[in-house]
Amino acid sequence: MQRILQRGEIEALDHNALPRLRLPARDSVFAGRAARLRQLAADSPVGDYLLLMASLADAQQRALAACATPGASAERIALAQAHGMPPLQAAGWERDPGWHEVLRQLLDDVARSAGVPPEAVAACREIRQALDDDPARIETLADALLGQSEAIADGAAAPFIMAALQVVWTDLACRFDPGQLPVVSPSGVCPLCGSLPVASVVRIGGQYQGYRYLCCSLCATEWHMVRVKCTHCESTEGIAYHGVEGGPEAIKAESCEHCRTYRKIFYQEKDMNVEPVADDLASLVLDVLMGEADYSRSSGNPLLWQEEE
Repeated sequence: MQRILQRGEIEALDHNALPRLRLPARDSVFAGRAARLRQLAADSPVGDYLLLMASLADAQQRALAACATPGASAERIALAQAHGMPPLQAAGWERDPGWHEVLRQLLDDVARSAGVPPEAVAACREIRQALDDDPARIETLADALLGQSEAIADGAAAPFIMAALQVVWTDLACRFDPGQLPVVSPSGVCPLCGSLPVASVVRIGGQYQGYRYLCCSLCATEWHMVRVKCTHCESTEGIAYHGVEGGPEAIKAESCEHCRTYRKIFYQEKDMNVEPVADDLASLVLDVLMGEADYSRSSGNPLLWQEEE
């Protein structure tokens, strides 16, 4: 006779036996995102922007191939283990100056890409000039982005700066030994870098079959979280799922009545090709509908930022 597991036993099983992490695949993480952005652009009202971000993602993949940022020291990892905190925590990390060269490479690469609008080329040149003339301003904007401020000073520059930071932290994540990860860390933030998730994905295939993973907006790491649970306040009550009428079944907004927030959740069983950052960016209509229903978004998309008023 099979014994039915109680909720506490299920959560204990999830944390101890299931694959806790999915580290990014260094050879394809941004290339896969670029391909998905191009696929989604064909039928999107924001198709031109998705294509621009696809060019940026291609540039990220090329930059990642040569990136080798200094990793966390043994002392930093030991401190993280002792306190159950992310060992590559972005906020407060003393960034290696080499990330400026990553940003320059991305800007030059995108500006040379075929089909990039003249306005975007001009923006790339302006950001590059600012990096040369006033690097402190770029560092201040980077701090705001890593702190995931709701509004920042330069919405046009933000996606490019964030893209460079993504390359750096994805490089760190790809080279990190999961065995050094603390056993305890806040479940609502990335266990590697402490950033908020952009969305979650219910995976299919092998050991990941049917399990939900939150997807880091910065380092592309994914970490397991049980389903039907708010990814913001962790409530298990008042959870509901919303979609666009006639829209793709693979995309839902998971809302919580306790905190009145939502985050998107994607289902691979409905669409094998879902990619968290790309599909989130392409489904802005769902964000509008959730806003009209008086829900707040738990965290934003790393490639789309609102400027300060």
